[in-house]
Amino acid sequence: MSFLILEMFPFLLIPVLIYNLFAAFVGGTVPGTEIPRMLAGVNGAAITVTMISGVRFSLSWGDLLLTFSIIFLFVEVIKSTRTYSPTIINHMASMVLFIFCLIEFLLFPSFGTSAFFLLTMMVLVDALAGMIVTIVSARRDFGIEQA
Repeated sequence: MSFLILEMFPFLLIPVLIYNLFAAFVGGTVPGTEIPRMLAGVNGAAITVTMISGVRFSLSWGDLLLTFSIIFLFVEVIKSTRTYSPTIINHMASMVLFIFCLIEFLLFPSFGTSAFFLLTMMVLVDALAGMIVTIVSARRDFGIEQA
């Protein structure tokens, strides 16, 4: 049973939920401006390391979330190679997640950041790649050839 839930669960929902929780706690605008506080939070430095070359390498919170999201995108692409029924449910859930992210991006100021835009594009790639890989795998499994 837990295996089926893992097959159906879109793992990119985790970074989207993290962003949503962060947006809920850091909502509003910077006092005296129209700039969303979320933009300042996402672009704020999370890690700064001085490299051997002397250059200071800095990762923002948005960069860390995107790095985390890339790992989940990889897992989703690997999961999409299966042709089980739960995989189809996963693709539908990914498409619903994309629509949800697109609505948030277009309507809410806290979601109008480059980090959330790239996260939304990852969810779209997950949904489309998953469907395409599943179709190609199913065609190969059933031996459907082009005429």
